[in-house]
Amino acid sequence: MPRPTRNAPERGNARIRLLEAARDIIRAKGFAATSVDDLCRAAGVTKGAFFHHFAGKEALGVAAAEHWAETTTAFFAAAPYHAPPDPLARVLAYVAFRKAIIVGEIAEFTCLVGTLAQEVYASAPDMRDACGRSIFGHTATLVDDIEAARLDRGVAGNWTAESLARHTQAVIQGGFVLAKAGNDPELARESLDHLDRYIRHLFHVT
Repeated sequence: MPRPTRNAPERGNARIRLLEAARDIIRAKGFAATSVDDLCRAAGVTKGAFFHHFAGKEALGVAAAEHWAETTTAFFAAAPYHAPPDPLARVLAYVAFRKAIIVGEIAEFTCLVGTLAQEVYASAPDMRDACGRSIFGHTATLVDDIEAARLDRGVAGNWTAESLARHTQAVIQGGFVLAKAGNDPELARESLDHLDRYIRHLFHVT
């Protein structure tokens, strides 16, 4: 997904610039290691501007998760995987699209809310919940296509469209973790290949 880098955040008002800086720096360094000074420097704003818009770093984290949800929702809504007329083809096209956007440095393609959720789930419940709304909100956009594919192909089993939609996100987020641990984006792409094979198996596609 093309996004501004932390060295060249989007121009705009100070709040947006801080949110864009948070998006990039937190993915690269983590939340705890990201300081208010880091954010202000990257956004080109003063500390006074920071505290004008946010009560503190945690409030910035909540707002960054919400901003991520807003911007990625628009990005995925416009993505080409919605085009195929067959619902299973759309599901598989989604997986292929997620693989295709694993490009650039690891911090550039990994998920802000996934990164935050892993770090703050026990210590910052407001941030955790904002991350959950983002992740599960995106998950919900896959459910109709998966259910339509189930009905279209007469597939039955002890799983639901909702559970498979959640599994896609578990694989994607897990692939990001593997890419970070191995310092190798190919590990994330490999996970998407396995997800593609798994979905084809569920739907009896050879």
